[in-house]
Amino acid sequence: MNVPELQKLTDWLIDGARSAASPSRMMAETCEGLVAAGLPLWRVGVFVRTLHPDIFGRNFIWRPDAEVELGTVDFNILQAPEFQASPLAIVFRQGIEVRARVGDPDRQRFPVIEDMRAEGVTDYIALPLLFIDGTVHASSWTTKQPGGFTDQQLTGLRSLVRPLARVMEIIQWRRTASLLLDTYVGNRAGERILSGQIRRGHTDTLHAAIWLSDLRGFTALSDRLPAETVVDILNNYFDCQVSAIRTHGGEVLKFMGDGLLAVFPIDEYVGDVRQVCSSVLEAARESRASVEAMHYPIGDAVERFRFGVALHVGRILYGNIGGGNRLDFTCIGPAVNLAARLEKIAGKLSRTIVASEGFAGICAGGWSELGEFPIAGFAKAERVYGLADETPAS
Repeated sequence: MNVPELQKLTDWLIDGARSAASPSRMMAETCEGLVAAGLPLWRVGVFVRTLHPDIFGRNFIWRPDAEVELGTVDFNILQAPEFQASPLAIVFRQGIEVRARVGDPDRQRFPVIEDMRAEGVTDYIALPLLFIDGTVHASSWTTKQPGGFTDQQLTGLRSLVRPLARVMEIIQWRRTASLLLDTYVGNRAGERILSGQIRRGHTDTLHAAIWLSDLRGFTALSDRLPAETVVDILNNYFDCQVSAIRTHGGEVLKFMGDGLLAVFPIDEYVGDVRQVCSSVLEAARESRASVEAMHYPIGDAVERFRFGVALHVGRILYGNIGGGNRLDFTCIGPAVNLAARLEKIAGKLSRTIVASEGFAGICAGGWSELGEFPIAGFAKAERVYGLADETPAS
């Protein structure tokens, strides 16, 4: 074991592994550095839990002469028999190291070790990565060296995982911040906040198609069903829209009770407003079909649902708005106000999809004029359009 090389690698990690351009490169350079220091590694894994509603954790897998593999696992892994019977489960639960050499009598309690023996692995050790917030994450290290790891090599590994944990914690917190921002304020807003646009009043003008929708009969639904059931219905209902919106280039900005506000940005230089509006309309059609197909059994009855969406296009003010130190990254402006008024008109006309004259004029074809309506707060009446293939609900 080359102790000076190991110390050089340790110092590099303590300094933040700043020469590595990505977490994958940091992982690769760490493992390559250990091999250069005389530690004959075969397969290395780092497993980090995340703060995400759907993802339990991420893994980084290194092998010699191969790209680092990145992966994610959902919460189902916690019930998976192969995980429950793995050394990593013990590390996560107890925060202790677990070693299993191929020649050890108790190796058979870990099926994964038997699988590795077939690959020629002679030794396996799982080491905890302890973050300063008290959470336990894990790493695994294997070798094909005859006789397994030496005591000196294990001492080197144990000393290295401490600075490695610090770097992984920094990487993980930055990723957690990004994921949470994406989850709660949207991708575009999250990127802006992380880049430093956090001051109240910091806004930009954005040209965008606007989507504003709500669930019909939500007030009555909330009155006659338990709150937990209403929440479950809302989650299913929003699923019918969010996937279509994101697939077609939109960003959900806000959920307001049963209401949903989304924008589809139109780039000032290369954006094709006609193409964007066509994508918005396609998303609306897909959402309409999904909501129509949605049903929710309650006792002997089955609940069916309808919704309405108003589509408009215009300039909005997009950025930080709020009071004191409580801010919201959202959009405002006459175009948003008009979309909100149009959505109410859609409800009065028992229509699912309606559009402003501006939107229907850009995304031509398939529209029928529904009439001219006075708009509260606006000096001029607005012509409203509905899809020709849509029969007003009774």
